[in-house]
Amino acid sequence: MTKNPLLQDFNTAPFSKIEEGHYKPAIKKTIEIAKDEINTIIDNSNEATFENTTVALDFTGEKLSRVTSIFFNLNSAETNEEIQKIAKDISPWLSEFKNDMILNEALFKRVKTIYDQKENLDLTSEQAMLLDKQYKGFARNGANLNNKDKEDLRKIDAELSKLSLQFGENVLAETNAFEMHLTNEEGLKGLPESAKEAAKELAKSKDKDGWIITLDYPSYIPFMTYTDNRELRKELAIAMGKKGFQKNDFNNEQIVLDIVNLRHKRANLLGYKTHAHFVLEERMAETPEKVLSFSNDLLVKAKPAAQREFTNLENYAKKLDGIDQLQKWDSAYYSEKLKKELFSLDQELLKPYFKLENVIDGAFEIAGKLFDLQFEEINSIDTYHEDVKTYSVTDKNGKFVSHFYADFHPRAGKRNGAWMTSYKPQQVKDGINERPQVSIVCNFTKPTETKPSLLTFNEVTTLFHEFGHALHGMLANTTYNSLSGTSVSWDFVELPSQVLENWCYEKEALELFAKHYETGETIPMEYVQKIKESASFHEGMQTLRQLSFGLLDMNWHGGEPPQTITSVKDFETKAFSETQLYPDVAENCMSTAFSHIFQGGYSAGYYSYKWAEVLDADAFEYFLEEGIFNKDVATKFKNNVLSKGGTEKPMDLYIRFRGKEPKPDALLKRAGLL
Repeated sequence: MTKNPLLQDFNTAPFSKIEEGHYKPAIKKTIEIAKDEINTIIDNSNEATFENTTVALDFTGEKLSRVTSIFFNLNSAETNEEIQKIAKDISPWLSEFKNDMILNEALFKRVKTIYDQKENLDLTSEQAMLLDKQYKGFARNGANLNNKDKEDLRKIDAELSKLSLQFGENVLAETNAFEMHLTNEEGLKGLPESAKEAAKELAKSKDKDGWIITLDYPSYIPFMTYTDNRELRKELAIAMGKKGFQKNDFNNEQIVLDIVNLRHKRANLLGYKTHAHFVLEERMAETPEKVLSFSNDLLVKAKPAAQREFTNLENYAKKLDGIDQLQKWDSAYYSEKLKKELFSLDQELLKPYFKLENVIDGAFEIAGKLFDLQFEEINSIDTYHEDVKTYSVTDKNGKFVSHFYADFHPRAGKRNGAWMTSYKPQQVKDGINERPQVSIVCNFTKPTETKPSLLTFNEVTTLFHEFGHALHGMLANTTYNSLSGTSVSWDFVELPSQVLENWCYEKEALELFAKHYETGETIPMEYVQKIKESASFHEGMQTLRQLSFGLLDMNWHGGEPPQTITSVKDFETKAFSETQLYPDVAENCMSTAFSHIFQGGYSAGYYSYKWAEVLDADAFEYFLEEGIFNKDVATKFKNNVLSKGGTEKPMDLYIRFRGKEPKPDALLKRAGLL
C-alpha cells in the first residue's frame, strides 16, 4: 500500500508509475480517508459553524477526487478491458460512498443548522452560494427521505452507475469492432489524398493490403463527405447509426430503457414529477416547460429555413446525379459539393492552412491577446500516452496559472468525440491559491508519412471549443473547489467554449495562425471571406438537427412515464417527428449510442448547446462592437465569467459582463434565420 503511487502525495498525476493493480486499493483507501474526514466533522463537539462544517465538507474527499479523476479520465482516453473491469467494480463503491455521505443524518443536521441561520451569518456571495449548493446537494438527493426510501435510492444509484458504464463500453466496442476493408481503389474515388493515405497506413498497421475506413471521426467524416460511391457511404452510415442497436452482446436498447426508468423512479422518490424537473430546478432554464418553449420558438424560426435548404439540396442532387430521394448518407456529400459551388470553398483547399501545431499556437496567441496568458510546452510532467502534449501556463508577469494537457489523435482505447476534463481543481486552501490541471481530449486527423496533421475547418472550431472550456478551468479564481472553473450550471458551461469558436471566423484572428504548412503563406483573404460567407450555410438544417437531439433528450427525461415505453426505436421516431427531414433508416437508432445523455452528464440538458448559443452570439456581438481583441471587453469576460465559476447565479454574472440580459436576436442574425 505504501508503494502505491496514487497514495503518495503528488502534484501532477504520476502516470508512468501507475499500474492497473494500483487503482482499486487506492480508491478503497481514499474512500476510507474521506469517511474519516466526514466523521471528524460529525464528531466535532463544537456547534456547527460555516468553517467547521461547510468549508470542512468542501475539502472532504480531495484525495479520492484526485484518484478517481485520473482513473475515469483514462477510462475515456486510454482504456482497455482491465480498466473497464475495474470501472465496473469501483462504480458501486463510489455510488455507495456518495449516498453514505448524502444520507448521513448527523452530517445533514449540521449542514441544515447553518443553512437555517444563513441570513444572520454575514456571508459573502460566494460563501452563500457554497452553503446553498451544499444544502441542496443533500436535500435534493434524499437527505429528507425515510429509511426505506433511502435504501431504495441507494439501490437505484448503484444500478445507474453500472448501467451508464456498460452503455459507454458497448458504444466503444461497437466503434472498434467495425472496419470497412477496401482492396479496390475505385471505392475511394473522390476521397482526398490525405484521407486515402491515412486509410492505407491504417491497413498497413493491421498487416492488410488496401485501405481501411473506420467509425473514428477522422476516418468516417472525410469518407462520408467526399467518396463518390453511394453504396459504400450507405454501408458506413448504417454501421455508424446502428451502434448499440444490433442483436449482439453490445445492444444498448434495454440499457436505455432501464436508465430512463430508474432516473424517473429516482425523481419520483425525491418528490419530482420527472427526471427533467429534478435536473432543471438547478439550471438557468429552471423547468422543462421553459426548455420546450425555448426549443419550440427556435424550431418555428428554423424549420422553414431547414425545409427550404433540404429541398434545394435534394434538387441539386437530382440535377447532378439523378438522385430521387436524398438519404442521410447523401447529406455531407452533396452539402460539400453545393457549398463548393456556391462559395468556391473546398475544405481540402483550407486544410493546408490549418496544420495542428499552428492552430494550437494560434489558440494560445489569442488567449494571450485576450487574457494575458502564456503557454510553454514542457516535458517535465508525466503523461499517459506519447501523443499527449503538456504545457505550463503563466500570466503576463510570469506567475504560474495552470498545467495544461492536450491529447489530439484517435486510438483504439479512446472514445470518439472531444471533451475537456480536469486532474486537479483550483481552490484556496490554507491561504494558498492552488492552481488547476486541465486537459482537453480530441480525435483529430493524424499525421501521415508525407503530411503533418492538417485539420478540417470543423476540427479547428472543435479545438477552439474545447480550448474555451479549458480557459474556463485554467482561469478559475475562487475560494472553494466545488464552485471553481466549470462547476457552473450546465446550461452556462457551454458559453466559454462556444464563444471562443467565433474567433475562427475573423480575419484578424486567422492571420495569426492560418499559414500554409509548406510555404508559410497566410491564408488568402478571399478564403477568409468565403469562410465568413459560408458560416450560415445550411444553418437551418444544423439548428433543426441540434434541436432534434435536445427534444429527444427531453422526451426521454421529461415526458410520459417511461415504464410505458417498450420500443426504443418507436419512441425515438415519434420524438423526431417534428424535426425529421431525411427518411428514417430502419437499421439505425440514435438513442442507443447517445453517449451525451446516457453516459455523460447531459441528461435533460442537451438543450444547453442551443441555450448557450444565444449567450455566445450575444456576448460575441459585444466583442464585434468594440473590437475582437478589445482588452476592456476581454477583461470583463475574464473577471465576470471565466474566473468566477459557480460563485454567483449565471445570469447575474452575464449581466455584469454584458450590461444587459441576452436576447436571441444576435443568434438569429448570425444564423441567417431572421
